[in-house]
Amino acid sequence: MNLGARPLIYLITAGAARDETFLADRAAIAKTISLAVDLGVPLLQIREKNLCARNLFSLAAEVASIARGSSMRVLVNDRADIARAALCDGVHLPSRSLPPETLRKVFGSEFIIGVSTHSREDVEAKRESSDFAVFGPVFETHGKARPTGLNELKLVAAETEGYPILALGGITSTNYRQTIEAGAAGFAAIRALNDPESLAWIVKELKND
Repeated sequence: MNLGARPLIYLITAGAARDETFLADRAAIAKTISLAVDLGVPLLQIREKNLCARNLFSLAAEVASIARGSSMRVLVNDRADIARAALCDGVHLPSRSLPPETLRKVFGSEFIIGVSTHSREDVEAKRESSDFAVFGPVFETHGKARPTGLNELKLVAAETEGYPILALGGITSTNYRQTIEAGAAGFAAIRALNDPESLAWIVKELKND
């Protein structure tokens, strides 16, 4: 599966949407996604765990519509059924989700499957049935496990040549380049990529390289 030009920027939505404020939250997310599409961001994960299934479907369908015809591929966190129903491109599987090989059998080879990983062993176990892995946390992140560090990221990337490894965890506009230099195919972020100024700055820097 061709996920787009390197380095891959993987925007993950902030997870702040609530059913009680859904209309306003959906509009805010749609605005962010529209900007990301205009900037050419290739990958997006809808990670809104607090929404009921009906509202998550509504959001996913709107985002898929915004991205349609662009280079952006839209994934839904953990809910392959909603992703398929909303005409999204795939699913992102958290560590405790179903095995990627199970979903691959059901949804086929064109359905993008991303996976969360935290060790080299984790990557090795999931890579055959998935299209890419998010690896981390690479840097110190509040409330997360001890960071893996850039050296571990470098080892994982070297051992999985041809399989995209995206760095996650503590990624900012000042350190994302370090992950690419370590061999990552790209990077994922929530805070840094949901902030319009930070997102635009990062994309501009990469285009100027």
